[in-house]
Formats: sequence, C-alpha cells, structure tokens
Amino acid sequence: MSDLPASARETLAAFAQAGGWEQRARLLMQWGARLPALAEDERNEANRVAGCESQVWLLGEQRDGRWQFRASSEARLLRGLLAVLLARVNGLDAEALAAVDVADWFAQLGLGRQLSPSRSNGMNAVLARMRELTAG
Repeated sequence: MSDLPASARETLAAFAQAGGWEQRARLLMQWGARLPALAEDERNEANRVAGCESQVWLLGEQRDGRWQFRASSEARLLRGLLAVLLARVNGLDAEALAAVDVADWFAQLGLGRQLSPSRSNGMNAVLARMRELTAG
C-alpha cells in the first residue's frame, strides 16, 4: 500500500471506515460531488470517453513527468467512481499508470462486487483512455 499515491491511501482509509454498501454508496456520491466541474467547452466529443453507457469526459495533462486527470459525468454514481479512480491515478507517471488494475482498486475499496458489468466496463474504458493520452 505504501507504493500508492497519498490520495489513494486516503481514499482506502475513508472507504475502510464505511461499514456497508449503503455507507460506501453515500461516500461515493459525496466524493463525486467534490469533483471540480468541467467547463462547457471541455465537454466535447474529443474529450468524451467511448465505451461508457453514460456520458463521461476526460482530460489529462502531464506535469513534470506525472499525469493529472480531470473527469466528469452526468451520472452521480459515475462521478463518484471517477473521483475514486482519479484519487488512484493522479500523480502517476505513464509506466505506473499502465500497471493500474481497475478491478483490484475497486475491490480494495469494497466496491467491486457492487459494480455492474457495464460500470466496470466503463471504468476500464476510462483507464484505457487515460493510457491512450499518456502514450500521446
């Protein structure tokens, strides 16, 4: 766990304190509400992630060899999932990002079994898009 970014360790700690699915779902909604909004012009086709049932937009930029992503969705639960995914990947370099296992991350948070196949596919699509951006 020590090889995780600080934000990922904080996320794990927060979700470990949630007693059950209802508390974790509430926590997801809260985290999603804290995601910074994307500007209207950032919600365009070029930034849209293909392979998600709901609309998802993703932007990434590299700073000093490390990647920072911003994302949003119209779906509340999806915004929460994006928030915890960003907590796991922001600040990584391209090589570390390539090694991230989405299913394992959500399982560590206690969310894996509650994710529908379409949401799991959507999160994998977001991670795949992140990897495309880092391959640049």
